Amino acid sequence: MAEGSQTAPEAGNDMGNDDAIGGNVSKYIVLPTGYCGQPKKGHLLFDACFESGNLGRVDQVSEFEYDLFIRPDTCNPRFRVWFNFTVENVKESQRVIFNIVNFSKTKSLYRDGMAPMVKSTSRPKWQRLPPKNVYYYRCPDHRKNYVMSFAFCFDREEDIYQFAYCYPYTYTRFQHYLDSLQKRNMDYFFREQLGQSVQQRQLDLLTITSPDNLREGAEQKVVFITGRVHPGETPSSFVCQGIIDFLVSQHPIARVLREYLVFKIAPMLNPDGVYLGNYRCSLMGFDLNRHWLDPSPWVHPTLHGVKQLIVQMYNDPKTSLEFYIDIHAHSTMMNGFMYGNIFEDEERFQRQAIFPKLLCQNAEDFSYSSTSFNRDAVKAGTGRRFLGGLLDHTSYCYTLEVSFYSYIISGTTAAVPYTEEAYMKLGRNVARTFLDYYRLNPMVEKVAIPMPRLRNKEIEVQRRKEKSPPYKHPLLRGPASNYPNGKGDKKSSVNHKDPSTPF
Repeated sequence: MAEGSQTAPEAGNDMGNDDAIGGNVSKYIVLPTGYCGQPKKGHLLFDACFESGNLGRVDQVSEFEYDLFIRPDTCNPRFRVWFNFTVENVKESQRVIFNIVNFSKTKSLYRDGMAPMVKSTSRPKWQRLPPKNVYYYRCPDHRKNYVMSFAFCFDREEDIYQFAYCYPYTYTRFQHYLDSLQKRNMDYFFREQLGQSVQQRQLDLLTITSPDNLREGAEQKVVFITGRVHPGETPSSFVCQGIIDFLVSQHPIARVLREYLVFKIAPMLNPDGVYLGNYRCSLMGFDLNRHWLDPSPWVHPTLHGVKQLIVQMYNDPKTSLEFYIDIHAHSTMMNGFMYGNIFEDEERFQRQAIFPKLLCQNAEDFSYSSTSFNRDAVKAGTGRRFLGGLLDHTSYCYTLEVSFYSYIISGTTAAVPYTEEAYMKLGRNVARTFLDYYRLNPMVEKVAIPMPRLRNKEIEVQRRKEKSPPYKHPLLRGPASNYPNGKGDKKSSVNHKDPSTPF
């Protein structure tokens, strides 16, 4: 059995123990001190040597208690948040306390009721542990680092149990998902390989639009969406999948959006980090979302490929890059919310607030009050900040954040934990909001009735006849209640079919 504590030295990581961590534990069985002989039931076997796994070391504190150490991101000891590991060889009714002792962040949603995820071989659906069994505190035994402890009772001896920071979403799952979409042979769905990662994993680019919009010489209104630049932020993949699922569906809103817009989606910008089980960095230890200014084709090849494409589209007179949205997950805040940029042009700044206000009306878990606009120096290398400075006044760049834990519905105080489905529903509502932004609502009823496909120009003509131009008027800066006809965080009264319902 491999020893989880046999690792190479690593400087400057402040893990709370002199023995540093260099890799994941591999089928590591914990035996009581002084024990000789074959392992027995109840001698726990830990493993994290699988895709997106992370557990660097296990120390037994007592018969019932174990200190667990997160493996830092590869080539970067600063980031220690994501964990994902299995436990087997358990005894029925065996009770344990697991202490995650080396988190790199002090603030955490564990203070607000968040709990680790668990599943087992006989119960393969992820569920959260009861919050009453989870404790988050500063521990004097670990250099006053913050520790997350949780109590658990194993109830089935033959099961393998898996614990994770949040719902995992692996590179392999992502590839299988794209393969399944490709097999449907939809004439409005296109998949191409934009590049490869350092470890030769695919950087997939999806294009979802009517084929008419891709004919030579056609003018294009482009919405560009990216996700998983930070590999441990798994909720971003579920949100992104929700966007994709809705856009390729036969829902009338989706059909109108495909006619009017071109969606370019790069759902996984950091496939190496995802595969390796990193939280924030690439294989070589870089936070890719700080390198948009000058990405290297050798060190940051996926970022370099996406930036090249965006710049190419920006320089194409036939292409209007209308939106860039980068999807992330947040470890200390509730709800979904957005970050936007600050501009000297007051009208442009006010127009930028329109999309998040509309999204707030469509999605009960999205909070406009948590949305903010900034130009912090530390964010200068992010996609939102870089592209916000590069693109012209007709383009809007956002970071879409969603909580690792829960959302609070407006007018209530109870936290509703996110599920995989709830994350995907937010994605569907993001897609739906483009219909409201471009005021394409009258087209939905026409598309719902069987009729010849409208070309992009025909939609534009009909939209003008309705005298419903896209939002161009300035808004007053301030809370969501200042939005015309808006009610803060409440939903819109527009009577569309909810895209979260079965199609």
